[in-house]
Amino acid sequence: MSMTVVVTRNVSNRIRGFLASSLLELAPGVYSAPRISPAVRDRIWTVLEDWFVHEEGASMVMVWADNTAPCGQSVRVLGIPPVELVSLDGILAAFRSTTL
Repeated sequence: MSMTVVVTRNVSNRIRGFLASSLLELAPGVYSAPRISPAVRDRIWTVLEDWFVHEEGASMVMVWADNTAPCGQSVRVLGIPPVELVSLDGILAAFRSTTL
């Protein structure tokens, strides 16, 4: 079990309510849980992925401590801007493709 944080931007009240029922809302759009099992974290993320198709201009990021991942944390991202997370020499970096 580890600390999990979800940060949202421009999400619907449906998602905000769901997250507030599962995690503590620390500030508008910022949710956390100090001890959450991987199974519960995965179920929360599955619901967010399923509901995200109905969102416009929204984004969500979930982070949690993970000793097996680069930098000791894992990250999941939905939304704009699209970000690909890559490991560079043991450091987790966000790669954004740009179109000119």
